[in-house]
Amino acid sequence: MNYAVLDLETTGHGAGDDIIQVGLVLMDEDMKVVRTYSSFVKPTIPIPAFITGLTGIEEAMVADAPELEEVLLEVVPLLSDAVLVAHNVSFDAGFLNAALDRSGYVAFDGRRLDTIDLLRILYPTLTTYQLGAVTELFGIEHDQHHRADSDAMATAELFAACCRKLEGLPLLTLQRLAQLLGDEIDDLGWFVSRFATRKEMTSAIDMDAFAYFRQFAMKAGDWTEEQHPRSDEEAAASAAGWTFPAFLEHLKQGIAAVIPGYEEREPQNMMFREVIDALEEERHLLIEAGTGTGKSLGYLIPALYYGVQHNKKIVVSTHTINLQEQLRSRDLPLLLAVMPYPFKAAVFKGRGNYLCLRKFEGKVNMRDFGAPAEDRITASQMVVWLSETEHGDQEELNFGNRGADFWSAVASDADSCLNRSCPWFKRCYYHRAKQEANIADVVITNHSMLFTDIRADHRLLPGYEHLILDEAHHLEDVAGKHLGTQLSYYGIQQPVFRLCKDARNGQLIVLNSRLAHENVEQTQKWREEIDEVVPVFGELRDEWDRLFELLYALASASGGGGRSGAADSPGGEAGQYVLRLRGGKLPELWKEAQLIEEAVHGYLTQIIRPLDKVFAAIKEDIDDPAIAALVTDLSGTVKDLARARDDLRQFIKADKTDTVYWLEANANSRAKSVQLYAVPADVSSQLRTYFFDTKRSVVLTSATLSVQKSFQYACEQLGLAGEEEAGRLKTVQLPSPFNYREQALVIIPRNFPVLKGASGDPMFMEKLVASLTETAIGTHGRMLVLFTSYKMLKQAYEPLKEALSEHGIQVLGQGIDSSNRSKLTRRFQQQAASILLGTSSFWEGVDIPGDALTCLAIVRLPFQPPNHPLVEAKSELLQEQNQNPFMKLSIPQAVIRFKQGFGRLVRTAKDRGIVLIYDTRVIDTYYGKYFLYSLPGPKIETMHVDQIVPRMHEWLTPREEGVET
Repeated sequence: MNYAVLDLETTGHGAGDDIIQVGLVLMDEDMKVVRTYSSFVKPTIPIPAFITGLTGIEEAMVADAPELEEVLLEVVPLLSDAVLVAHNVSFDAGFLNAALDRSGYVAFDGRRLDTIDLLRILYPTLTTYQLGAVTELFGIEHDQHHRADSDAMATAELFAACCRKLEGLPLLTLQRLAQLLGDEIDDLGWFVSRFATRKEMTSAIDMDAFAYFRQFAMKAGDWTEEQHPRSDEEAAASAAGWTFPAFLEHLKQGIAAVIPGYEEREPQNMMFREVIDALEEERHLLIEAGTGTGKSLGYLIPALYYGVQHNKKIVVSTHTINLQEQLRSRDLPLLLAVMPYPFKAAVFKGRGNYLCLRKFEGKVNMRDFGAPAEDRITASQMVVWLSETEHGDQEELNFGNRGADFWSAVASDADSCLNRSCPWFKRCYYHRAKQEANIADVVITNHSMLFTDIRADHRLLPGYEHLILDEAHHLEDVAGKHLGTQLSYYGIQQPVFRLCKDARNGQLIVLNSRLAHENVEQTQKWREEIDEVVPVFGELRDEWDRLFELLYALASASGGGGRSGAADSPGGEAGQYVLRLRGGKLPELWKEAQLIEEAVHGYLTQIIRPLDKVFAAIKEDIDDPAIAALVTDLSGTVKDLARARDDLRQFIKADKTDTVYWLEANANSRAKSVQLYAVPADVSSQLRTYFFDTKRSVVLTSATLSVQKSFQYACEQLGLAGEEEAGRLKTVQLPSPFNYREQALVIIPRNFPVLKGASGDPMFMEKLVASLTETAIGTHGRMLVLFTSYKMLKQAYEPLKEALSEHGIQVLGQGIDSSNRSKLTRRFQQQAASILLGTSSFWEGVDIPGDALTCLAIVRLPFQPPNHPLVEAKSELLQEQNQNPFMKLSIPQAVIRFKQGFGRLVRTAKDRGIVLIYDTRVIDTYYGKYFLYSLPGPKIETMHVDQIVPRMHEWLTPREEGVET
């Protein structure tokens, strides 16, 4: 059996495009390269500039190349009796067959293998399957990306790596893969089956390498055997001999030995002292620590010292799961390597992040796949992942398009948990995480989980008195979301579809047919009761659709007044609607909405009550574990419906004076896009109650907590007003470890037009595109442009792309080239000459150190739209207190967001770059100073637009020693 690894370079992806280069590598059964072939091909159409930019292939290189027929004359014999392998095989095979057809050859109809599918299944935790990125991760030499000869050889080496991985998989895993894939997904099933058959004949099961349970090979064993690495006596003995300064010095020496070039940073030293003081003196701390401080270690080291010394559990909470993972994969392993005594740290997330092994086993054994091709690959990924994961955490997986849907059906949840009666209980990933948190010195969780724990009466997180909040500027937002209610069209539609899609499909129908085979006296009665409920689902769906059509009509009839323009969504755009509901002034049609809700509530009750009774009776009388598991899942889904029913009733009443109610919708998905929100206008009193009045010490840290060197805004929003005066709080702003005056130049074009309207007027856009084009050429790309409006981003995208293509600079747009921030950032870093346009999530959390980012452009100051319901309600509260909402709310919110955006530029002590601010309000208005004074001391200059590029060149040119620019 030979394998022909193929790669083609083409003039584009369309039917009328031509092949311009062919690369082919022939491999034998042992994965040895037996022959290579490559050739340029003379196209019949010109090569577009962007293809030349991507591949480096110019017209001159193909001018004397052989024509397609000549190349195929050599290629066709090489493909005979070979399995075709490619990275995205459908693309290469499609182009090949079109070429064969045009030249009078028979189409290639042999077996095909896609290295992307193999990578997805065999390396389920890879964050990217892009060829250049994967070869770099695998250490495969791949000098010329997007050249067919180089790409084909790189793909051949990847294919060989995949084969080696297949050979090394446990036999049980291979057998599971062969069963799952069959021959249905291209030729993957055939290929995997060959490895399974070979392994069955040559090797026995290695009992020591994996934990085997219910026909799965797993890395994680029995969590009930988990123990703390120190006994209580060892803990007391190991911690007692250390003072904090000695402990800190020991760790610094250890870190210096592990990390080459490690240097102490005074701001980090200050943070060590402030955090240990706050813990030992049992008071709260607000500490602003900018980029480069090393704040993760700044709080982890004092937390581990104090926690072990006093046998106290410390909880560390982050806003993003990304930071949680960074702590798990980078900071904690470093500390484990250098600590003078062992410690236990645990990461604990919301339950839905963990795989439910019982549900997964049922789905795999029953072949219960909603999207057969995609779900089989996702399930195969997870079968391999079980042999590698210790945590069962979905964050480790890189899902395909439908992977999230599959995950939602196999994720752990409280309502369908069998607890100790589950056969998988001792191997359950959620209970493992909970047990690890119980015995840990430090528990790393996230803000969402803190509030989920509060709503669950503190039954989830272990008890704690000391809390460290990283990314603390998000705490108020997260509190609002979790202490309020959010409901969407799918909040009832999805559980309804799971239960009973129609008379023939759904879990309820499956249960009914299973009960027909049970020899229990009550079976017939249960089946009749289920049959009575089934028609109610149809009535419910009709009323639910009616309700959401009406709500959409209400939102769109508002004319978009109060449209969302929050930086966190592409809101404020045409077709985005927001309608605030005020208790005493509900719209006229609200009475009709209340009547439909009455009907929805009634139908839901007709479903929930009888099913609850039937399920309880079945659990009591039937021993079949498969039916018990199915009924448990059904019960969980019915509880979801009950929660949604109650949330809807609360929302439709809209009668709580301290709560803000609003609808959001967009014109694209109409009724299905409607979201209902009910959020407390002010969460400061709840935050005080849940945290600052009950915990001995809460440390809040972030790069952006102060506004114009003051913490007043943060204190008021978080419920800490008056605490500093009472001696219960200390506020600290650490100096930056970077020399911003030398590393960052802020340029404000003083003759730039003033921006009118939410999404820019034609004159502003024309000048913006012209300036961005000139600047991007001057910096050879390497530029991030931050917008506050998605509409403006889209308006700038095409003209920028056109203007920059002839200079070989690619333009990447959020929501256009991809909506995935990580993918866009990776593409930006890999392609040296790039300009990245971002809104929302790109204002923070994006880390692009080094030369990849030289220029940051801020198009507009990131003010929240004043007519967004939540902002409006907060403003009304301030007005009632005779305070100015613009100064007390709008300015601080925008300044904090602005500081986050500015922070994208300088990420290390060696970074150097320029920030362009196109919003002249920073120099023309009385409040502009709040923005500029909040920055960490960069050089700030104003100039005419035509002076920007020369000044940039001057700034970026390496300077002679002692010469100041």
